[in-house]
Parts: sequence; structure tokens; C-alpha cells
Amino acid sequence: MGEPQTLSFERYRKTEVFRKPTAENVRECELCFRAFDKDKDGFLNNQEFHAFCGEVLSDSKKSYNISIEQTNSIFRHLDTNKDEKLDLSEFKTAWFYWLRQVLDCKSALIVVDMQNDFINGSLAVRNCPAREDGNAIIPTINHLLESVPFDAVVYTADWHPADHCSFVDNVQLREIHETSKIKADNAQVMDTVVFASPDMFEQKLWPAHCVQDSHGAELHPDLKVVEDHILIRKGLDTDVDSYSAFWDNLKKSATPLVSELAKRHITDVYICGIATDVCVEFTSMDAIEHGFRTVLIEDACCGVSEEGIKETKTKLKEAGAVLVQSAEVSLL
Repeated sequence: MGEPQTLSFERYRKTEVFRKPTAENVRECELCFRAFDKDKDGFLNNQEFHAFCGEVLSDSKKSYNISIEQTNSIFRHLDTNKDEKLDLSEFKTAWFYWLRQVLDCKSALIVVDMQNDFINGSLAVRNCPAREDGNAIIPTINHLLESVPFDAVVYTADWHPADHCSFVDNVQLREIHETSKIKADNAQVMDTVVFASPDMFEQKLWPAHCVQDSHGAELHPDLKVVEDHILIRKGLDTDVDSYSAFWDNLKKSATPLVSELAKRHITDVYICGIATDVCVEFTSMDAIEHGFRTVLIEDACCGVSEEGIKETKTKLKEAGAVLVQSAEVSLL
């Protein structure tokens, strides 16, 4: 493989070499490790790892000017046994996980809950305190779908049974726990109650929305729906809500989304839709938890309340998400 200064990582881009630890891929990893182990002690120190990063983080054979402080930060995360050097095992972990995201990144656009009921129907966000209109973001999302070559596109959809626990009209169907400050007789939309069974849990109440097979549950007719998309329906269990496209709210049951993204080797997810401070937030936080690099497209989202939207953006940034405008997506 030669000396580090002669190495080119261009041949690794968009290949299988980082995806699976096959015998051939492991051999490539070991050759690279030995090439950058300049003092031949069987480890990479900070300086050797910095040289490695200078080669890896490049575009069109021009190295990215990454600082020693930045590579030291990465080094500390990869140095799992904290001995201040990377052994071959630690390097292999970086090779098959971290480097795949750097050199073989694949992106998915997750379009959250762009359904009739959330745009013009029973739970239209324009009628919520923030007064943001879901119709206004449809052209933005359509432009993203038309102009950015995402490797996968996901549409999520609430798909509730008629007796779903989140509907205010159904609050009498379940036992209210004695600790609930709101009782069934005076519960209103956007109140939070505590249900006693089957497991005690808090539930925010909404108008009936996105009932299975109803017009309100359909994607908005003006929304572009691409071929070969992934459709994730959520909130199917009558006794638990599901804001996230990955999990229900009690983390009891997962949707197929992780497996669908994994089999397409997706590393980066771009998230837009409704509502910023509810389903978009929960989906984004779970995406981060599952290890996806997560980008929130701010001007392609609508939220419920101004305070909630602000809190969501702060929370996502603190968790490691990137917040961008739609015009910036093609540049990332």
C-alpha cells in the first residue's frame, strides 16, 4: 500500500471495503494500519493518527485542513481502552464504523407525517399556537425531492385505530391513574393525562386524526411521492402513541425503519415535515440514538408552539444534530 504520503483513498470511496469485515476488507484495513504506523510499534499514536486523518479527510486529492485538536478529539473517542494509543482492534472498529460514514456516506430524506389531517384537517398545525401552515412547506420538500439525489426517501404516517389512546374523545375508554392532574370528565385537547393501564403512562390528548383508511390519513395530494420509497406507518397500537418513526413512545415496539435504512447502508438522515416539536423531534432524537448523522431542515418543518420549536432545536443541537436551511442541503 506504500508510504502514507503516497496513499490515495479515492479508490475506497463508494466501495464495499468499509461495510463488512470480510477477509479482503480486513486485509485492506491491516495494510493501512501498518502504513501509518511509522515507528512500527504496533500502535498509532496521536501524530500518526493525525497523518491518517489528513489523508482520509480529503476531496479531489486535496487534504482538508483538520487541526491536531480535532484529530485528538476523534482519537480519544476511538481509544476505547484509554491507553493513549490505537491498537489494531480499535483501528478496525474505526475502519468498519466511523470511516464508513466518512468515505461511503449514503443519505436518506425522512418526510414526517405530511398528511391531510396535519395540513388542512382535524389537527392542522396552522390552527396550533405557532400558526405555521403545513401547505407552505410542501413546495420546499418537493424541491428537495426533485433536486437532491438522496439514496433513499422515507415517508412516515400516523395510522391510528379509531379507539386510539391519543384521541380526546376516547379518554373515557381507559382508566385514569389517581396521580393524573387532569380527570376524564374535564380533559381537553392538548391536556396531558396519566392512564393507569395497561402500563401507567402520560398521554397528550389530540383531536381524532389520521384514522386508518381515512382521507385524513393520506399523504397530501400536492406532496411529491417518489418511486421506490419507504413508507413507515406508526401509532397502530391502540394503547400507545408513536411520535417517532423508529419506536413507539414507550420504546416497546420498533418500526422497520432501522432495518430499511441499514440494508441500504444509510449513514446520514435529513429530516423534515410535521410537527417540529413532536414527531419530527422524536424521530430526530431516535435517529441520533441509532447512530445516524442527523440533519434537521428547518424551513421544511412546521411546529405546534413557538416555545416547543425553540426547545426542540436546542435539544437537537445539544444531541449532535445539524440544523440547516433547505438551500444548504445540496452543499453538504
